[in-house]
Amino acid sequence: MQAILFPMANGNCQIREVKTPSPSAGEVLVKIKATALNRRDHWIKKGIYQGAAFPCIPGSDGAGEVIKTGKGVNKKWLNKEVIINPALQWGNQQDYHQEDFQILGLPSQGTMAEFVCVPEENLHEKPVGWSFEKSAALPLAALTAYRALFFRGELKKGQKVFITGAGGGVAVYLIQFAIAAGARVFVSSSSEKKIKKAISLGAENGVLYTGDNWTKNLEELSGNQFDLIIDSAAGENFGFFPSLLRTGGKIVIFGGTAGKIPELTAAKLFWNQASVLGTTMGSPQDFENMMNFVQAHNLEPVIDKIFPMVDAELAFKHMENHEQFGKIVIKID
Repeated sequence: MQAILFPMANGNCQIREVKTPSPSAGEVLVKIKATALNRRDHWIKKGIYQGAAFPCIPGSDGAGEVIKTGKGVNKKWLNKEVIINPALQWGNQQDYHQEDFQILGLPSQGTMAEFVCVPEENLHEKPVGWSFEKSAALPLAALTAYRALFFRGELKKGQKVFITGAGGGVAVYLIQFAIAAGARVFVSSSSEKKIKKAISLGAENGVLYTGDNWTKNLEELSGNQFDLIIDSAAGENFGFFPSLLRTGGKIVIFGGTAGKIPELTAAKLFWNQASVLGTTMGSPQDFENMMNFVQAHNLEPVIDKIFPMVDAELAFKHMENHEQFGKIVIKID
């Protein structure tokens, strides 16, 4: 089979012929029709993601057709068009994942290939009428967004939420989901263009986090403090978040692209009964709930651009340049 491969850290993507995998007991072989990029893939490519090893076939998002089943797998899946849940071996707890939890694409072979083997329990039928490209844009980012908002953040209708970094795959789903749930949404970005796109999705307004006095501008636009802040960057701006929360508010964080969190004034947390919550990916129940939520609200993935498999390196350059609003998809030939 052909696969998109990272030969070494910081190396360009290569299309190589590799051995087609065979499903073990409890697994299926999926013929991948489309995959999508996540920031995780970018860090793996750079060689700075924990556990990164080379050469490797990346990719956590995937949609395709089941063409072979391993021992013990329900034959109903054969020839089914499916979306893959990339959260492997989560375990039985809703609150947290078990120790051997991993994300599809590292250390296991990822979805940026013509075929991939995944456990039967990680299959979900592709929504009727959806293209493979649209379906591949959903899994990792939408799952992360759903858990952050509803399980960890406990978002309720009418609450006010601040979402940082509008434009990334998860952030766009956060905007869509929060608005669908009846929340008031405000965003930040380094791009006026992306803020305007977020407003077109239903956000009330946004601020440039690169500007002076961005927190003051945000408070003036929003009228008062936030029930929930969801962040994927950490870094220096995280230090401003406690002051933006109402009493009893929550901060949910799922990434650290901007670096270390600065020192915080403890009183701003304990005096305001504030919560700071970490999250990553989601449970099988979260994935099921997310799929039901998307279909119940007739939501569709926002796809920034679709690249052919041969242009995988261009797709990664597009992500590295922070040009995207929504998901970057690769069509597997």
